[in-house]
Amino acid sequence: MVRFVRARHRCARIVSILVGRYDAAVRADPNPFLPADHRVMTAPQLRIGLGSDIHRLVSGRPLILGGVPIEAEFGADAHSDGDVLLHAVVDALLGAAGLGDIGEWFPNTDPQWAGADSSVMLAQVLTKLSTEGWQIVNLDCTISAEQPRLTPHKIAIKSRLASLMKLSPDCINVKAKSGERVGPVGRGEAISAEAVVLLQHIRSGSDSA
Repeated sequence: MVRFVRARHRCARIVSILVGRYDAAVRADPNPFLPADHRVMTAPQLRIGLGSDIHRLVSGRPLILGGVPIEAEFGADAHSDGDVLLHAVVDALLGAAGLGDIGEWFPNTDPQWAGADSSVMLAQVLTKLSTEGWQIVNLDCTISAEQPRLTPHKIAIKSRLASLMKLSPDCINVKAKSGERVGPVGRGEAISAEAVVLLQHIRSGSDSA
């Protein structure tokens, strides 16, 4: 009887050791029968950013949207060139990467940005994102204006955005809305834009060197 009890205890100990080793092996490699390059699956790091901007419309100013000059009798009253769409895009990119907002980067009190081409601002932010390891997945944006009618300009704006952002055109969508005669946009007093961007982190900033 004593021998039986001792043998039983030894078996229980052996089973305990084997189970512990199995658990450790599973934690180290949960998929041992998969090829090595398929065993570790990590979800991509994605970030969404929302940007918006609005400018009052005044006569005697050029109207520029997404880097495209639009024929009109008025333009945006702004410190820079007043490209409300690029401002919204820049704001969305900065937000997605957790880098603040356009007002912090390009304050309207800084003479450096007086009358500045907004594509220069965009280029500066894109360089920062690249340094930080961020890649743009897609961009969706909306321009709201009562006048002029923007639908005929959407293709040109989309093409220009693709060029500036070094993206395929199918990664960009441009929508145009009217203000339905409601609010400052609907009364023709202002023009506004919104942008939503998706970023994917492809490397750490230290890997970019």
